[in-house]
Amino acid sequence: MNYKLIFKTLGKLLLLEAILLTIPLIASILNKENIYHAYLIPIIILLAIFFLTTLIKSTNNKFYPKEGFFVVGLTWIVLSLFGSLPFIISQTIPNFFSAFFEAASGFTTTGATIIDDVEAIYKSILLWRSLMVWIGGMGVLVFVIAILPQTSSRSIYLIKAESTGPSVGKLTSKTTLSARILYLIYISLTVILFLLLLIKIPFFDSMNYALSTAGTGGFAIHNNSIAHYNSTYVEIVITIFMILFGINFNVFYLILIGNIRKALKSEELKVYLLILFSAIILIAINTLTLYNNIFTSLRYSAFQSASIMSTSGFSSTNFDMWPEFSKWILIILMFIGSSAGSTAGGIKVSRIIIYFKSVLKEIKYTIHPKQVSIITFEDKPITESVSKGAFSYITAYFIILILGILLISVDNYDFTTNFTAALSSISNVGPGFNLVGPLNNYSMFSSFSKTILALIMITGRLELFPILIFLSPKLYTNH
Repeated sequence: MNYKLIFKTLGKLLLLEAILLTIPLIASILNKENIYHAYLIPIIILLAIFFLTTLIKSTNNKFYPKEGFFVVGLTWIVLSLFGSLPFIISQTIPNFFSAFFEAASGFTTTGATIIDDVEAIYKSILLWRSLMVWIGGMGVLVFVIAILPQTSSRSIYLIKAESTGPSVGKLTSKTTLSARILYLIYISLTVILFLLLLIKIPFFDSMNYALSTAGTGGFAIHNNSIAHYNSTYVEIVITIFMILFGINFNVFYLILIGNIRKALKSEELKVYLLILFSAIILIAINTLTLYNNIFTSLRYSAFQSASIMSTSGFSSTNFDMWPEFSKWILIILMFIGSSAGSTAGGIKVSRIIIYFKSVLKEIKYTIHPKQVSIITFEDKPITESVSKGAFSYITAYFIILILGILLISVDNYDFTTNFTAALSSISNVGPGFNLVGPLNNYSMFSSFSKTILALIMITGRLELFPILIFLSPKLYTNH
């Protein structure tokens, strides 16, 4: 294990967090909030650590997959720990475990909160929450690679360990250029969303909701989330962009270079939209008796379906009061999530497609043992390792989910609360049902359960295996 190179890389990532913290620091000064020290102290600590890592001399530049997994796992835990300091120092969230939960929820774009009254806290703290979601959406390491070129081998291992989906394909032959293209698309969509929201809601609100929507994090600055505005326009705009940020960014790149036909032929895109629009229609029909108006039903159904499937977690209505059929559709969307290569969480549509195609292949093989059957995805044959990878991921996903439910059940809350809290955490959704429904939060959980849920969020955001590998004793051996 090349620890010197690992800690030098970690130093650059902590420098990025220090730079990010200057933004809420400036906001606190402009808003005359007397909590400058809540940002200055962590900034000084982070800069000191960065300076110490620059003193490390390393002649060995070899960087392998295990180093990539180690850096990614360590980075997201450390960033969450330092990200919690502004909450603790400002006394917004004085409890360490609650503050760590909030920071992990932000960086992993889960959007679950333990704050009872978000409208009562400092604006700079609200901005810090939104910034964590935004930088976590596309990936902290992808951002660093985009602005600080690494060696090609180091870059691809870091991106592979952090990116979402069953496989990673570079947009160009150069990893750094691919990262820059991704962030250019990401920033552009965020700015467009901000400008559209600015037409109807204030500057500060537009900025926070643009950042939080882009990262599909769902951190709200009002207690009743997007329902605060009761605006069809705001809901339509955010719905459209939640759907867009749930799409594989490779699709946007193809459109950008003029290859629209290939972009629209994307198998994952078609299945993603099919599942989403089917959910919207089914929920609209099922909730029609609640709203007595098909357009109102479609309005809320579209927003909540897009919010849950994109794992944004915003709410425009109390969907905890919906019929059981509609609630189960939302739970299914929590499991599925959006596309690989998007800012969303969940199992991912691509894995679901590969999983079901593999099951069908086994059925065909059982009926016709001599028949040769090849699984294809996006018009390309997939290897046995990719197919097994999808099965392994889904298996690990459910094992971690069940273990999470079991561990937080020590708090003795009802099954629906525990089940949806753990599910929402591993899929990075945010709200669940019952005590963690859209009008509630996670504050009632014990420090132990908050820590477990925070670790589940980080594990889910990093696609399970980087954290599992990070915790594996075999990683630290030479064999």
